[in-house]
Amino acid sequence: MEEPQLKRINKFLSEVGFCSRREADKLIEAGRVTINGVIPEKGTKIAPIDEVAVDGKNIKNTKERFVYLAFNKPVGIVCTTDTSVEKDNIIDFINYGKRIFPIGRLDKPSEGLILLTDDGDIVNKILRASNNHEKEYVVTVDKPISQTFVERMAGGIHLADLNKTTKKCYVEKLSTYKFKIILTQGLNRQIRRMCDYLNYEVQTLKRVRIMNIKLDMPIGEYRELTETEFSELNQLISDSTKEYLGAKTKTSKHKK
Repeated sequence: MEEPQLKRINKFLSEVGFCSRREADKLIEAGRVTINGVIPEKGTKIAPIDEVAVDGKNIKNTKERFVYLAFNKPVGIVCTTDTSVEKDNIIDFINYGKRIFPIGRLDKPSEGLILLTDDGDIVNKILRASNNHEKEYVVTVDKPISQTFVERMAGGIHLADLNKTTKKCYVEKLSTYKFKIILTQGLNRQIRRMCDYLNYEVQTLKRVRIMNIKLDMPIGEYRELTETEFSELNQLISDSTKEYLGAKTKTSKHKK
């Protein structure tokens, strides 16, 4: 009778906004999570009366509303929540008042749009849809862009070190050294690997759009998603919609 009340520990940590399920699994594997003082196995389920702690601190669901941010990441900032390992990390740079974490990644030499939240549920929805939703980039390379380059990039390239072939995508030449690319795939350092395969070296790489969210704030600044953006985002990632709890829309600067 009590089984419906049980919940996987990674789902609990995600729902209370502590971290994503993927990060929760890493914490569990590292032995940093306890249930009633005992280190659990990955996949362990908990009941409402169980006490969950991370690094000795009890975790409770005391959320008022979730936060959804769009951030213009500068070059040199690392998309990690482990602030003890990486000095130039995204969490310390933004210095937000609540615990938040990035949705996906944007590598250190790249800049542009990345979303952050304390809503583990939407993180999982977006990551599950990562092979379908559009991400748009503007890229500059080290030599003139040929029509062959555009066609090869758009047609799909086999990346031997990943043993994967990139999906067909939209590529448009913007100027002699600059092009736009829209991906529906999220392979590690995908654009850089694709360019390298064609003997081009990426000089700058900026993400300017994630699905319906566009980059519209200065470098190093963030803002909360508007109600319209949030509603459209949910329509893109799921048949069911999440309740929107009225995030502010005023652009805010980081407080580093």
